[in-house]
Amino acid sequence: MQKNIITVSLANSVDTGHEDMIHDAQLDYYGTKLATCSSDRSIKLFDVSNGQQVPIADLRGHEGPVWQIAWAHPMYGSILASCGYDRKVIIWKENGGSWEKLHEYANHDSSVNSVCFAPYQLGLILACGSSDGAISILSTTGDGTWDAKKINNAHTIGCNAVSWAPATAPNALFDQTSRQQTVKRFVSGGCDNLVKIWREEEGQWVEDQKLEGHSDWVRDVAWAPSIGLPRNIIASCSQDCRVIIWTNDGTSNQWVSHVLNKFNDVVWHVSWSITGNILAVSGGDNKVTLWKESVEGQWTCISDVNKGQGQVQIMEGQRSSSG
Repeated sequence: MQKNIITVSLANSVDTGHEDMIHDAQLDYYGTKLATCSSDRSIKLFDVSNGQQVPIADLRGHEGPVWQIAWAHPMYGSILASCGYDRKVIIWKENGGSWEKLHEYANHDSSVNSVCFAPYQLGLILACGSSDGAISILSTTGDGTWDAKKINNAHTIGCNAVSWAPATAPNALFDQTSRQQTVKRFVSGGCDNLVKIWREEEGQWVEDQKLEGHSDWVRDVAWAPSIGLPRNIIASCSQDCRVIIWTNDGTSNQWVSHVLNKFNDVVWHVSWSITGNILAVSGGDNKVTLWKESVEGQWTCISDVNKGQGQVQIMEGQRSSSG
């Protein structure tokens, strides 16, 4: 009997030079550039290819803590979005080796907590979730102008996280009909303890599903990049110390929930691997755990790593088999 074993090791440790707490760190599409953001109001970029760490840029435009950052797909160039306590969303672009503001959006009434670019097939589109309870959808046709649509009262008290669905429906690699469908949907989580799914309908964004299962604020949501797989999968985490896996077979609007685990502390973040089969979970216990679903449908922890203090650590995993 073969057992798949994944070992996780430290590939690189980056001393960012931030002067305050780091809130987010994101590698670009190719894994060669690292962006970090902090309460010191700055965003720092590094070249981390070949195990090195070379500072590229120090972006300053926010007037308060910067909560989250997101890379666009490289087909649109080197583009990075950031959001912060100052109610702003800033989209940055590299031009001739230097970084500049491409667009600034300041139409929220409170802190903007989350930004996420849509799959590249849908265009250059950014979803933004705010503490004012609204979600903004920013899009551009590439002519330098940006269109903004707002979902007001998306979450009572506030929205903490947004994550886009894959551009194609489940089974798209095997079903020619679903392969031709271009779906615009995303999931959000908020202070009303709810997970909500939104879809575009005739140019407007409408609520598609309301998923109830958490008993405290939902801190993060992540839609698995499950292109070609037979179902939709969403992970959500909460201050109730739980991670919930939501699944949908793609043939109906019914979502089934399964509690992945009850942790000993608040769970802040969930993130899928690029193939959508491994989930990373991090929280107040200062650990990163990796989870994988077995053939029998059971989720098991395959790795448990302590997070570093004061630095950004880049981890790499290796898969092996044993009898």
